[in-house]
Amino acid sequence: VQLQASGGGLVQPGGSLRLSCTVSGITWDYYAIGWFRQAPGKEREAVSCIMSKDGSTYYADSVKGRFTISSNDAKNTVFLQMNMVRPEDSAVYYCAAAQGDILLSRLWYRQTRYGFWGQGTQVTVSS
Repeated sequence: VQLQASGGGLVQPGGSLRLSCTVSGITWDYYAIGWFRQAPGKEREAVSCIMSKDGSTYYADSVKGRFTISSNDAKNTVFLQMNMVRPEDSAVYYCAAAQGDILLSRLWYRQTRYGFWGQGTQVTVSS
């Protein structure tokens, strides 16, 4: 399984940015693709997740109403649309893949569930 994150950059507060995660090599019927982020000096945290089975989406409270996760029809690219960004959204953003099981939807935010990670893409929110 390989994941490649892209789309990061510099954006002004209140602006928008769309991250992409290209996914290849997944053979599972049920899996999740998650977005995580890590700011300097802070622990990596969960941002959002989308399930392959039914397209269910999950968000951290800090991004609800501002970020939207989606995937293309082929399910080989997952997007994170970031709107109304704030300086505290600045971080390296990572995408990751987790094999699905009965607990995945309840534990989507746990990094240990994700066995495959892409390299990060830097997002900087600054005027």
